[in-house]
Amino acid sequence: MDRILYTAMSGAKQSMEQQAVVSHNLSNVSTAGFRAQLHAMRAVPVQGEGALPTRVSVAATTPGSDFSAGPINHTGRPMDVALEGDAWIAVQADDGTEAYTRRGDLQVDGDGLVTLVGRPVIGDGGPIVVQLGASLSVGADGTLSGIGEGENPEALVDMGRIKLVTPEQALQRGDDGLFRPAPNAEGDVVALPADENARVASGALEGSNVSAIEAMVSMIDVARRYEMQMKVISTADENAQRANNLLSIQG
Repeated sequence: MDRILYTAMSGAKQSMEQQAVVSHNLSNVSTAGFRAQLHAMRAVPVQGEGALPTRVSVAATTPGSDFSAGPINHTGRPMDVALEGDAWIAVQADDGTEAYTRRGDLQVDGDGLVTLVGRPVIGDGGPIVVQLGASLSVGADGTLSGIGEGENPEALVDMGRIKLVTPEQALQRGDDGLFRPAPNAEGDVVALPADENARVASGALEGSNVSAIEAMVSMIDVARRYEMQMKVISTADENAQRANNLLSIQG
């Protein structure tokens, strides 16, 4: 009877974790450039002392993220960019390392630092700093151009170039939501080189690739699966109690 409990108990636990992944995806259905998280399960033998080959549990297998492109929404804002192809924008993470994102709603803070969700955008020589009050625009190659406040249009100057990269292998999502390449043989995460051929489209944003309808259907499916597994546990307990009652009958 315990073999049923192993499978149902571990399956219920993984269903709860899958529900968390689906909820996270659903909450980011309107986040620009968001890549949906994927979640899968597999059967594994029970580990530990006294393990039996007939006992199997369920474990999570995280295949990564869905890197399919999201819909392009035209905003008309000069500092909004949608990345073309497999290009990514380089930003500085909270720990000072370089990471990558598909989000393109650029902002300029009070110090003239170009940021994405509060994180500095990396250029040719580090974080990009522009002139405060300048009228900015972004070229197809990621070059930031600006006209100083009160100056003529002929005074257009380059103020930096966004570092764009095109990874050859799939990136890995970090706990901060940013993506990085896999560690090398020494365990170090090496920054990707800039791709001179990468292009962006200004005045537009790439939306999330999460489908709200599919996410809602998946949430209902996971909830029903969890209820089914809990019912299996309850049924197994009832069967064990009946078996104990039969064995306790004194004839």
